[in-house]
Amino acid sequence: MIKPYTRLTVADNTGAKIVECIRVLKGNAKYGRVGDIIVATVKDAIPNSPIEKGTVVRAVIVRTRAPIRRPDGTWVRFDDNAVVILDQQGAPRGSRVFGPVARELREKGFTRIISLAPEVV
Repeated sequence: MIKPYTRLTVADNTGAKIVECIRVLKGNAKYGRVGDIIVATVKDAIPNSPIEKGTVVRAVIVRTRAPIRRPDGTWVRFDDNAVVILDQQGAPRGSRVFGPVARELREKGFTRIISLAPEVV
């Protein structure tokens, strides 16, 4: 469950390392879950990267520490909260995705992120 002021790690190679959620773009919902788009600001970035500290970006949540319940009754939980930064068209800005991502992204239409990820849980 991601809400405003939550800090998340960036799971791609855009150069940003840590982002802070500003807003969850999901109607009137308080919390964001896997597959939801958020507006975030970059808090920490690699020097000389295309994304600088203080940049406002859109990102999709790919991992959460809060458990995810699946229709078959299983629960999935990750070690960290992570996002992948998106461009204006909704495609990932980076060319690589690090770490596992949740299968729920496929249902939300983020097949490009699924194909870039090393493992889908």
